[in-house]
Amino acid sequence: MHRVNKPVTDFGDELQTLVADMVATMNAAEGVGLAANQVGVDLQLFVFDCPDKDGNHVQGVVCNPKLELPEGKDRNLDEGDEGCLSLPGAFTKCARPDYAKVTGVDQHNQPVTFEGNGLLARCLQHETDHTQGMVFGDRLSRKYRKRLFAEAEEFAPDYPGDWPVSPMVDHDQEEQTPAT
Repeated sequence: MHRVNKPVTDFGDELQTLVADMVATMNAAEGVGLAANQVGVDLQLFVFDCPDKDGNHVQGVVCNPKLELPEGKDRNLDEGDEGCLSLPGAFTKCARPDYAKVTGVDQHNQPVTFEGNGLLARCLQHETDHTQGMVFGDRLSRKYRKRLFAEAEEFAPDYPGDWPVSPMVDHDQEEQTPAT
């Protein structure tokens, strides 16, 4: 997760299948975004389905994303909670600009632009970070990072090692099913 991913250069059938699988994985995990490296694929690619500040749902696919953030007097920070499918169940405050714009291409190599505020802005920044070798814990102070990893450790027994690819462990189901 801590290295820049390779640019997407092949927009054939394999990419189409990967995108469909990533969307299904994101939805099954009840996430709002998922980057290719979170499912073990070294590509600058993410999918998302996320509401903006006004509750409007925006969904898309971005290959080779370029992030634009406001600067100077136009830059306002949102110190809301943030989580990651790579650290399931754990959330902490993470200051990010309250507006973001991402440009790139979709899975068909067509230009795309997504921009917005609220959770959408946070999602666009978070997922672009993944493609560039950064996780949101890298943006936290040592104190908050330590707290985040401790919380993730508490939830770890509920999630398999390859989460979000494999589903959560259902402890109730385990108890009901006799061992053979």
